[in-house]
Order: sequence, then C-alpha cells, then structure tokens
Amino acid sequence: MAVTPLPTRLRARAAVALLALAAGLAGCDKLVPGSAAGFKSVDITGAEYGRQLALTDADGKPRTLADFKGKVSVVFFGYTHCPDVCPTTLAEIAEVKAMLGKDGERVQAIFVTVDPERDTPQLLKAYMANFGPGFIALHGSAEQTAAAAREFKVFYMKVPGKTEGSYTVDHTAGSYIIDAQGRLRLFARYGMPAPDLASDLKQLLAESRS
Repeated sequence: MAVTPLPTRLRARAAVALLALAAGLAGCDKLVPGSAAGFKSVDITGAEYGRQLALTDADGKPRTLADFKGKVSVVFFGYTHCPDVCPTTLAEIAEVKAMLGKDGERVQAIFVTVDPERDTPQLLKAYMANFGPGFIALHGSAEQTAAAAREFKVFYMKVPGKTEGSYTVDHTAGSYIIDAQGRLRLFARYGMPAPDLASDLKQLLAESRS
C-alpha cells in the first residue's frame, strides 16, 4: 500500500519529536521543559553538545561562536527553499527582536544552511535581507555542514522531489539559544509564541548584565 508523505511542516515537527525522544532514551537529564529559572523554552543548560560552530558567512568570513560573545544568539538550521518552517521561524525571530526594543540589538540571529548545494553565499545574503540587517547566514561544505549538525544534534535529510534535481530537506525545526558567554542554554520549539521567546531572551540578556 502506498504511503502518502507528510507535509514539510509535519515532517519537521516529527523530527523534533524524534530528537527529543532519542535524547530521553540516551539518559539525558537536562532536556526538561521549563526550569527553576522560569524559561518557557526547553532548558538544556549544561548540555555537552552545541559548544562549537565553525562555518563561513555569506561574505566569505570564517565564523565561530566566539565571534558572538556578548550577545544572546539564536541558532536555526534550515534552508532557503524551505516553504514554511524556515521563513516563519526567521520572521518570528525578527518580531521578537523588535519586541525587545534596544535589547533586540544584543540578540544575534544565526541561520545555518543544511542545503549547501543550492544555498550559495549570494542567495543566503539576499535571503537574510528579508528579515533584518543583523541576521547572519553560515554555510560550509557537505562535510562541514554534517559536522555542525552533529554538534547540535540536528536532524536533516534530503527528500527527492517530483522532478529531477528538485528536492526538499526535512530538518529539526527548533532553535538553539546560546547565552552571552557562548554557552548553549535553551531549545525553543517551532511555533513557540513570540512573547514567550522574548521573555526567555530578555532573561538571558539580564543575566549577562549581572
């Protein structure tokens, strides 16, 4: 019997669920909703992954997480041909930055492409311009992309399209939030209300001032 493929949005959500389940089965005691600090995102403070990210930006400059210390970074893995999850998430991050006012300038949005085959530096630069001047896109070779995804426990998989050369990419739909000291702190689920995300970022920004 033929199986009807899930829409991209549902596949991405399923990927998040599988990621969380795998983490739970592996005995990870850090992946728990909320925290004593009152975060709305999943608190993964102390996680032993997501500590390194070494890729190239759309201007050809090598970048690492150290470049963004002093800011709270929101790292999202996606691709420019994504029809729903990616533009929606980036637009929500732009909305949250605006909600934070002046503090929004201390929030760094980092988009990591999982489709380096099609996402050229020129395309990435044009895509980021849709969301704000402070958004940064990173890319690498297929091997570098795979290494970055492994470091953040990100799932992605190419799905063939109806015509030769066309395809979509299933991928983890949430965002990873790194504090001003460069430590992975939170996992924001896809579709999280903007006010909740703004609250979490505001709390992390306040920590950096104390």
